[in-house]
Amino acid sequence: MSDTSRPHGADTAAVHPLTWLYVPGDRPHVVPKALASGADVVLVDLEDAVAPDRKDYARDATAELLSEPQSVAVHVRINSAETPWAAADLRAVAALPGVAGLLLPKVASAGEVVRAAERTGLPLYALLETALGIEHAYAIASAHPSLKGITLGEADLRADLGVRDDEGLVWSRSRIVVAARAAGLVPPYQSVHTDVRDLDGLAASCAHGRRLGFLGRAAIHPRQLPVIERAYLPTEAELEEAETIVKAATTEQGAQALPDGRFIDAAVVAAAQRTLALGRRA
Repeated sequence: MSDTSRPHGADTAAVHPLTWLYVPGDRPHVVPKALASGADVVLVDLEDAVAPDRKDYARDATAELLSEPQSVAVHVRINSAETPWAAADLRAVAALPGVAGLLLPKVASAGEVVRAAERTGLPLYALLETALGIEHAYAIASAHPSLKGITLGEADLRADLGVRDDEGLVWSRSRIVVAARAAGLVPPYQSVHTDVRDLDGLAASCAHGRRLGFLGRAAIHPRQLPVIERAYLPTEAELEEAETIVKAATTEQGAQALPDGRFIDAAVVAAAQRTLALGRRA
């Protein structure tokens, strides 16, 4: 069922996280460092970052760590619904005071979101990591009001699709941007850039993601956070242009041409307002 009450306006840019930092759930001593890193959201991972023989330890350590409220929003990526650990993960973390949301991996159907929502009162985010998940992107995005966002798990998606470079993911990336927008969700954040030393490559990849309609990115090392934030915050030139557009719209209603010849209408003004809202984060 689609949640038509979800906001589409400029205010979503002002509050949407830009940086999401993963930490392995079986390394609880790293979490305080992540909380102090400046990331908007810390993602404690019980799934891919944890070996099967350490799943129980990671779950117990996370439950103990998040038994109190945290200074930064902490989300937990649980194991996927098809695994033997998923139900125990939900029971362990759903009611913890320190958990602000759950990240559901390998979601391939709307039903997975609905079932998770019925078992928790937490905000949910869905990772689409298979061809089937991409095909069902809108149904997943509109499955339940508790779902606040969707994004890609690109490592698994590459393997599932058999693609070897970014060109093979362009359609999937655009698909979830459209699905999120159509369902009234905030724009998706990008999947991780796995080479933590390649900051130039990270910046270029973020710039490409921004052009596609993504907003923010997950990271696996704190050194990636400033690069992601710079890439997604508007530049001074973009802010000046947005201010010019909004100012023109307040003095004259309807479509119009600016002194430099650019044509603006309501859609252009709305985009400028989103830019200014995002700029206020800085």
